[in-house]
Amino acid sequence: MDGNLSLDGRVAVVTGAGAGLGRAEALALADAGARIVLNDLPGAADGAAEEIRSRGGTVVVVTGDVGERSTADAMVSAAVDQLGGLDIVVNNAGMTRDKMLFNMSDQEWDDVVRVHLRGHFLLSRNAASYWRTKSKQADAPVYGRVVNTASEAFLAGSPAQANYAAAKAGITALTLSTARGLSRIGVRANAICPRARTAMTAQVFGEDESGKDVDPYSPAHVAPLVAYLASPAAETITGQVFVVYGGMVALLAAPVVERRFDASGSTWDLDDLAKQVGGYFEGRDPSVGFAADSVMKLTV
Repeated sequence: MDGNLSLDGRVAVVTGAGAGLGRAEALALADAGARIVLNDLPGAADGAAEEIRSRGGTVVVVTGDVGERSTADAMVSAAVDQLGGLDIVVNNAGMTRDKMLFNMSDQEWDDVVRVHLRGHFLLSRNAASYWRTKSKQADAPVYGRVVNTASEAFLAGSPAQANYAAAKAGITALTLSTARGLSRIGVRANAICPRARTAMTAQVFGEDESGKDVDPYSPAHVAPLVAYLASPAAETITGQVFVVYGGMVALLAAPVVERRFDASGSTWDLDDLAKQVGGYFEGRDPSVGFAADSVMKLTV
């Protein structure tokens, strides 16, 4: 393997690593040479750990809910104290509680936002603190990689996923803030929007009927990108959002200004707004909004 792609000597933490995307990502990182801290609920990551060990890899399992501070503390402690450091964070753990907005309970909202957004924050914050301290001690940049898991749900405004879409939008914003806030100490942070057939998305994608050798929605299409973004070769890539599935990686562009409106007088009045803003939308298809529908049309 190209030395610039190797993760030999690196330590990675992967959340939700017992199955699906997290497991595939952990295996890819381990195959590239990283020592791995696997996180999932009790018993869920044991099989993944055994597979990594069978391939000659080094792994530590930390069980617990990523939405709990104690779990984030334990993951970073395991990486540093048992494996010698922390270089890579892959925030993957998630869950869904799909309901239309008018039927969604407080608990269904809180649970999804807690696991996804708070879970990403807790581990990222602990890692950032570790990297900042290490950078100050060395008076030099560190090696730090963060790969967060967003979703096209935040781009499309999924109707029955107000909780999930909002959490994934927050994760994207967290990723951008992480990339900009930690860049000077050497940390690179990016987000992926994977399409993958897992237990969490079984109702979305259904069964594989593609007839292809490898299911287009297999996590195997996603894991290599995560391993690449974690590698030294991705040094110049940060603050980016990628859609990935089926052998395709699509780099998303930042939003652009569609139209600017300026008040006719010193401040806006309702008539002026109605004339300019209302006039622009008159006769326009009301279904065309901020949602990135063109992204959802990506196919392989």
